[in-house]
Amino acid sequence: MRIPVPNLKGFYMLRHKLLAATALIAAISFSSASFAQEDAVVAKVDGVEIHKSDLDMAASSLGPQYQQLPDDQKQAAALSQVIDVKLLAKNATAQGLQDTDDFKKRLAFLQERELHNAYLRKEVFDAVKDEEVKARYEKEIASLPKEEEVHARHILVKTEEEAKDIIKQLDEGKDFIELAKAKSEDSSKSDGGDLGYFTKGRMVPEFEEAAFTLEKGAYTKTPVKSQFGFHVIKVEDKREAAPPAFEQVEPQVRQLVMQEKYSALLEKAKAEQKVEITDEALKKAYDEATREQQEQQQTQQ
Repeated sequence: MRIPVPNLKGFYMLRHKLLAATALIAAISFSSASFAQEDAVVAKVDGVEIHKSDLDMAASSLGPQYQQLPDDQKQAAALSQVIDVKLLAKNATAQGLQDTDDFKKRLAFLQERELHNAYLRKEVFDAVKDEEVKARYEKEIASLPKEEEVHARHILVKTEEEAKDIIKQLDEGKDFIELAKAKSEDSSKSDGGDLGYFTKGRMVPEFEEAAFTLEKGAYTKTPVKSQFGFHVIKVEDKREAAPPAFEQVEPQVRQLVMQEKYSALLEKAKAEQKVEITDEALKKAYDEATREQQEQQQTQQ
C-alpha cells in the first residue's frame, strides 16, 4: 500500500490561515461586469434597447449552474433574463408598483448594497498593491516555525522475515534502490522506493519515528512494522523544510490583505458612526458574532 503523499506542512499551516480570509472576502465580494468600450445594442423590447453591458451585468448575477456554460450559452441565458425582466417590469410600472412602500424599501436597500459594493471595489479590491501582498507573504513566512524534513526511500514487504532478509542483503552491500525495485510491494518500487521529502505529520507514526531518527545515508537495522506491512527505510537527506512559494499562495495572501483592509474600514466607520441595536436578543447574537470574528482576525495577525 502507498504511504501518504509527502508535502510541505508549512504550506498547510499558512493555507489554513489564509482560507479564513478567503471565506470572509467571498462572503462580502460581488461579481462585476466588464463593459466593452463600444456598448453595442443586442436586442430591443418594445423599442427599449438592450446593450451588451446589460448582458454582462445579468451574466454576473446568474446562478452557479450557469457559470460553467460556454460563453455563448451564458450570454443567451443572460439575454433571456434581461428580456423577461424588461417585459414584466413594464407591466409592473403600468400598475404603479414602483410607488408602493414595499418597492421603495427594497430599492433603497439595493441602492445601499450597491454603494457598499462600489466602495469596496474602490477602497479594498482595487486598492491592494502587489508590494503589499508580497510584504504580507514575507510576514507570514517569517512566522512559520522552522521544520526539518527528510528525503527517504523504503521497501515494503508482508512479513518480518522478508524485511530481515533485505536488511541482511543491505549489510552485505546490496544496492537499496535495486532491492526496492525487486522486492517492494509499494507503488513507489518503480522509483526505487523513493518517497521524496516530507515533514512530520505526513507519514504513519511508526514510519515517521524511524525515518526522523535515522542519520543521513543510514537505513533501519530492524524492520519497521506499520498497518501496511514491514518497512526497511533509508534516509537519503535531511534539511530545513522550504516555505510555500509565493506563487502557490499569492491569491490567498491577496485575500488576506483585502480582508484586513475591509476590517479596518469597518472599524473606522463604527468609530465615526453610532450603531444601536434595540432588540436585545439580536444585540446579543450580533455582539457574539462580532467577538468571534475579532478573535479570528487576531489569530491571523
